[in-house]
Amino acid sequence: MTIAKADFIVGMAKGLAVLESFDTERQRLNATLAAQRAGITRAAARRHLLTLAHLGYLDTDGAYFWLAPKVLRFSGSYLASARLPRAVQPTLNRLAQDGESFSAVVLDGDQGVIVARSGSHRMLAYGLHLGARLPAHATSTGRVLLAAQTKAAFNAWMKGKELARLTAHTVVDPKKFRALVAQVRAQDWCVASQEHELGVHALAVPLRNMQGVTVAALNVVTSPQRLQPGPLERELLPLLQDAARELRPLL
Repeated sequence: MTIAKADFIVGMAKGLAVLESFDTERQRLNATLAAQRAGITRAAARRHLLTLAHLGYLDTDGAYFWLAPKVLRFSGSYLASARLPRAVQPTLNRLAQDGESFSAVVLDGDQGVIVARSGSHRMLAYGLHLGARLPAHATSTGRVLLAAQTKAAFNAWMKGKELARLTAHTVVDPKKFRALVAQVRAQDWCVASQEHELGVHALAVPLRNMQGVTVAALNVVTSPQRLQPGPLERELLPLLQDAARELRPLL
């Protein structure tokens, strides 16, 4: 969304940038680190950190700051009010009865965000929790969502981007990655095996609404044995495709 310059509140944007500076790599930040991550001055970062702590969104020991439970109000409100998580959750719960883990993921910039999930802890990989943000280039859901973009939008997403190598299996060469996304676009599903995390094997399909627009991706995290051509084509892929067709009128 584009707004007029007069309607843009710079202070709010900077405060949110500071809040978004906290992640799994940097769970505790001081003013200097927050300034570097948010792209603002140290003095501004310090004021924003102190204000966020005063409002209860951050905790602090006087030098470092970290996220407080109050930030969950944002995600809690989204999950309670947004249509997509509520629409897909019953289907995920039904699918997960067989022991696999299923998720619905949306694209946010360079990352996929898990907005609904269900499954056993046995098949749940580290970090695959509700609200988790995963690198789009290294995940089955991310590639499905990137393949759903127009070619112009995908080219813009790729422009100047360095794809991070997360494991020895991650595809980071731009030419090979473009070919992978083109393949996903053609076949309408994606497998990613140990590219985001060792031992994690996933299959994903797009979730489309009645207008044919891809609004999310549905995936299953499973054992490597079930990702072999036989079980994949016989069991998992039809299972996800049937679920996607079932959900379409609800999206």
